Amino acid sequence: MILDILQPPGWKPAKGYANGIRAEGTLVVTGGQIGWNANQEFESDDFVVQCEQTLRNIVDILKEAEAGPEHIVRLTWYITDRLEYLACQRDLGAAYRRVMGRHFPAMAVVQVTSLMEARAKVEIEATAVVPPKQ
Repeated sequence: MILDILQPPGWKPAKGYANGIRAEGTLVVTGGQIGWNANQEFESDDFVVQCEQTLRNIVDILKEAEAGPEHIVRLTWYITDRLEYLACQRDLGAAYRRVMGRHFPAMAVVQVTSLMEARAKVEIEATAVVPPKQ
């Protein structure tokens, strides 16, 4: 359960993510997920489409722990093209909200030279905290 969004006094609010989160419960960590489907097949080389599929993959894994997007406390994004990421902000935001709703955990985005799967444009790791069952 998320207890607090951590926003230091006097700081401008973060846009699209939280600076920090305090939570309590069972920790759930995903491996790095990429934009392929359950059969490990890419359906598109479009950056936003791959991001949306990657987020769906994360949500599917969280379901196995009886968790959802609202339990995510941190996302780490690895992207292969910073300029493509920046150029797609509007469409990426819409895709993010379709899968994750308006939940914006702590996030980091890192540009890397390549990912292990040659067609992958994004890889995302998630950390979630599931509250104790009542």
